[in-house]
Amino acid sequence: MEYVTLNNGKKCPVIGLGTFMISPADAEVSVREALKMGYECVDTANAYCNERAVGRGIRASGVQREKIFVSTKLWATEYENENAVDETLERLGLDYVDLLYIHQPAGNWLSGYRLLERAYRDGKAKAIGISNFEGKYLDELCTKWEIVPQFMQAEAHPYFTQRELMKQLDKYEIKLMSWYPLGHGDKSLINEPIFTRLGAKYGKTPAQIILRWHTQMGFVVIPGSRNVDHIRDNLDILDFMLTDAEMTEIGGLNKDKRYYIRTDDALAGFASWQPEYEKA
Repeated sequence: MEYVTLNNGKKCPVIGLGTFMISPADAEVSVREALKMGYECVDTANAYCNERAVGRGIRASGVQREKIFVSTKLWATEYENENAVDETLERLGLDYVDLLYIHQPAGNWLSGYRLLERAYRDGKAKAIGISNFEGKYLDELCTKWEIVPQFMQAEAHPYFTQRELMKQLDKYEIKLMSWYPLGHGDKSLINEPIFTRLGAKYGKTPAQIILRWHTQMGFVVIPGSRNVDHIRDNLDILDFMLTDAEMTEIGGLNKDKRYYIRTDDALAGFASWQPEYEKA
């Protein structure tokens, strides 16, 4: 495994398993099998409604807790809930998480960030982060945080390389964890000739080339899958290195193209939607 070093000295694996849009039953199996095959990082969220299943998968894997980097996110309806962190830990069946985010810049997000800071001081979160806090939201948070976050989670892929965001994050040594790393499965991206060519050169699939680009950009990447073979393939990217010239060529694909468009008006809906958590 390869790791990035965070601004608090903690290390995080460069590739993890994402569980967005994966049912509890599938999440439990995916997490269990991923950890057995060598994954060391798992990402979930209150809003994914599968935290209990992720916890079951962690326990069923037989992998020691201290060898797993567990990431989750507080939802906007939890930002003013003083018990939100403890309730999240209860669902996961853990005493702490390695990384705790606030999920969206919605509702009373500053109150949510204060919950993260308190969790960090109390040892319930070993690192903290912000998800989707781009543009003006990051600008505002920079003036209000007491503890600098370790991570930003945001959309990133070769069609959207996040060049401008990275300039801002680099000032504070904040790492980026990329979602939609394969462009939400866009065949136009995956079938770009450069990925086919480099796949033939290195004996990899186009998707594996793209995931390797992420890690060499310094991103942590969290592709999700229900398919055990795909999960295994996604991990098999650390035995080769793209050249500087190849990285530059891939960077030239950037179109500043997002697959998920969020508006400020939509944030009102994010703030009011309530996750339906598993009961047991």
